[in-house]
Amino acid sequence: MKSSYVQRQQKIRFVKQTFTDLLCEELNLIEVQAPLITDPREGVQDTLSGHEKAVKVSVSSLQTDYEVVHSLAKWKRQTLGKHGFEPGEGIVTQMKALRPDEEHLSAIHSVFVDQWDWEQVLCPTRRTSSQLKEAATAVYSTLQRTLQAVKAQHPTSLTLPDTLTFISTEELLQLFPALTPKQREREFTKQHKAVFLTGIGAALSNGERHDVRAPDYDDWTTIDEQGQQGLNGDLLVWSEVLDDALELSSMGIRVDAKALLKQLELAGRQASAEMPWHKSLLQGALPASVGGGIGQSRVCMFLLEQPHIGYVQPSVWCQHTHQQHAELL
Repeated sequence: MKSSYVQRQQKIRFVKQTFTDLLCEELNLIEVQAPLITDPREGVQDTLSGHEKAVKVSVSSLQTDYEVVHSLAKWKRQTLGKHGFEPGEGIVTQMKALRPDEEHLSAIHSVFVDQWDWEQVLCPTRRTSSQLKEAATAVYSTLQRTLQAVKAQHPTSLTLPDTLTFISTEELLQLFPALTPKQREREFTKQHKAVFLTGIGAALSNGERHDVRAPDYDDWTTIDEQGQQGLNGDLLVWSEVLDDALELSSMGIRVDAKALLKQLELAGRQASAEMPWHKSLLQGALPASVGGGIGQSRVCMFLLEQPHIGYVQPSVWCQHTHQQHAELL
């Protein structure tokens, strides 16, 4: 038992270290340290869909309540501006977070969130879908190269397509109009195995959103060069173990002042424009950037072909899950 536990831990460490090094190489990033808690009054906390409640931490010596981060999208962009990073340069951090408001825990959803949170400075003129696709391709290349490194150490039949298939949420709706968004993702990813789905957050032609996105980091309203709405997307792969599509990354070109104001209005959160972070963006103090999060445990469970995220990360689960999966960490 000890031997199998140690071997699994060594494989997890290998995947995480290899992916980190290759991601830095692909996107010209340096690894930095990041906060676990932030001051909610500064506007740096990421609000996800707007309904999740952050975990509060009361710091007695400061007589102030802080919040455990949800992700680091706004903190990263602020950091790039503060320290004078140039276009083409960026950062990545090993983010850890808590999301206790997950609707349900499952084989791919946990209270504990760990991800590579990365951000790269852009020239303002490169806020385009071609730049987004270039960044998505770099992330996918990192995944491919990490798989090859895993295969060199631990033989596996797992494969990935040579190229990433791009499709917009509107195009996906037209292909499968009778299906729900998740069903569409599943059908298309099953066919193509590795997919980057663009334009997530704004209403589609049927009046519905494919999914909800926060209004103040990804740009999901700007019309791109092909006339498609949104400069963001998700990277999905097909998992034979789960028999389902598995989202590994969410990323995007970040909002400029125009997109921020428009998306805050659409989300009914105009008051956020008065927060310090938002004011900095509106005043031109933050650089244009592209960035996202890549699920560390999801990448590990995919590459190591595990049936449950709890095989690669310690978290909390119901008794039934423990009974079904005796090898949860």
